[in-house]
Amino acid sequence: MRFFILITALISLLSAGPDWPNDYEKALVEAKQEKKDIYLFIGSEYCKYCDKLEAEVFSKEDVIKRLKKDYVLIYLSRDIDDIPEKFETKPVPRHYFLTTDGEIIYTTIGYRSVEAFYELLDEVKEAKKD
Repeated sequence: MRFFILITALISLLSAGPDWPNDYEKALVEAKQEKKDIYLFIGSEYCKYCDKLEAEVFSKEDVIKRLKKDYVLIYLSRDIDDIPEKFETKPVPRHYFLTTDGEIIYTTIGYRSVEAFYELLDEVKEAKKD
């Protein structure tokens, strides 16, 4: 019975985080094909604010729909995934908005409510114009 509980806990731990792709190189290829920028969310399996962001913001269909309209989405866990060195992994949650070539357009950290996340998306649009 202990073995079953351990396996169940391990599976749930490894599956934490948004159900998004976690291959950075594939995201670059997809972004070029779709002519979209990239939204890279870096989190941790042990981050309560990452969990809160996922539960309260990324669980909303409207938020994901708006993100997918303009971005290829990618989630990287600093605990599991290989993250290119150019990206900082502490503190989390960390948000990167990238060009199709992987250049950083905008970056910020922290939890945001749905309304504040929409404001962030607007800020990124403005930053991209400059």
